Amino acid sequence: MRNFLFVIAASAALNAMAAEVRVLSGGAVESGMHPFAELVKRNLGHDLKIAFNTTPQIMKRLAAGESYDILILPPASIEQAAKEGKVAADTRVAVGRVGAGVVVRSGVTPPNVSTVDALKQALLAADSVVYNTASSGIYLHNLFEKMGVLDQIKGKTTRYADAGAVMEHVIKGKGNEIGFGPITEIKPHVSKGLTFVGPLPAEVQNYTSYEAAVMSSAAAADAARAVLRELASPAGKAVFAAAGIE
Repeated sequence: MRNFLFVIAASAALNAMAAEVRVLSGGAVESGMHPFAELVKRNLGHDLKIAFNTTPQIMKRLAAGESYDILILPPASIEQAAKEGKVAADTRVAVGRVGAGVVVRSGVTPPNVSTVDALKQALLAADSVVYNTASSGIYLHNLFEKMGVLDQIKGKTTRYADAGAVMEHVIKGKGNEIGFGPITEIKPHVSKGLTFVGPLPAEVQNYTSYEAAVMSSAAAADAARAVLRELASPAGKAVFAAAGIE
């Protein structure tokens, strides 16, 4: 009976301390954020209310004065936010990194992208090339330029603000489209009409890293700090690793 009463009391105390923690995050880590939110709810009692967007759009939202409790962005963007006084620098926690991959529409013969030369030939042979204007897309644009194919594929290239729109474009395509995006954003679309061809060749693979930090204007700062401690714990890291975020 005493044990039962202790459990009830502990549960009541946890509920009393529970908070709503607002998070603004880059979309590439979405596959890890949902199970992490469940972990936080179980262990801390807090509810994570998460909004996802691309890094450029998030920076615009911050510049417009939007405020959240936790911000999740690539390190350079977190550093910029810290310099502007928008995040507490001493709260920065590594979330993980995400690699880039290649997709085609289901039913299309997957091209060989195992080497840089093979990737170059696949780009030249494609009817259209699709990628985003966010962090991974900026890298791809520069990569294609270094490979010497940017000018040749420019006329058949379509770019979107986010990877989700890229995937939808490829799924609805009629020809030999080739798309690119963060692997974590590719995999949820595989069952919807995409074939995951594979990651970029190892020698040109790009990993976008992400960090989390508490915003200086956080309304639930103490809860947010507790969430980031959970993120840095072995259990928190395991959740993201299981979602493909290294």
